[in-house]
Amino acid sequence: MALTPSDNQAFIREVDEELRRDQLTRFGKTYGIALGAAILIGLLLFGGYLWYRNYDAGRAGMQGDELATALATLGANKVDEAKPKLEELAKSDRPGYSAAARLALADIALQKDDTKGAAAQYKAIAEDSGIGQPFRDLALVRQTAAEYDVLPPDTVISRLKGLAVAGNPWFGSAGEMVAAAYVRAGKPKEAGELFGKIAADPGVPASIRSRAVQVAGVLGVDAVDAAKESVAK
Repeated sequence: MALTPSDNQAFIREVDEELRRDQLTRFGKTYGIALGAAILIGLLLFGGYLWYRNYDAGRAGMQGDELATALATLGANKVDEAKPKLEELAKSDRPGYSAAARLALADIALQKDDTKGAAAQYKAIAEDSGIGQPFRDLALVRQTAAEYDVLPPDTVISRLKGLAVAGNPWFGSAGEMVAAAYVRAGKPKEAGELFGKIAADPGVPASIRSRAVQVAGVLGVDAVDAAKESVAK
């Protein structure tokens, strides 16, 4: 059902507050250290192919083993044990290993509620032209999530709009933040349409698609059928 002028503002406020509580302001904690480590390992494989195929296999393999061990230690919540090795690997001359270690260190800062410190680390990675784009995109998403509470909606939109497109690996997380920013900016039409696209994308995690269906409905966009079709694919 479409919103009426009398309840539009109340619904928009409710949507924004729910998203802030559920996903955006606690993005790093939602994923957790263990899942964050798994994401980083996957990115490491991609980065390894992209950046190290012409490097010495023995040295690269050794650092890869060290990083995998450090991430596994981190995944076991042994932060103090993993952190020194990650700090060492963050100085690696191999951009992929360095980026993965730096992302893990930023995740640790976020887990310890050092939001400003984590955001600064993510920002440095996102702006580092010497590392692969997948790492930079992930860092930008996490930076924005960490800073979401204090960012003007227009900043969120301009920062993540390029990632908030169907088919992008970060469409779910980036799209949800952009859509929520549209809500905050008083643009329910744009927000509803984007939530509808998120709900219809089979590449988006099911939890985000489910949430997008509900919020799109509140904003007057029926995304139920599209979501069912995406599940069936």
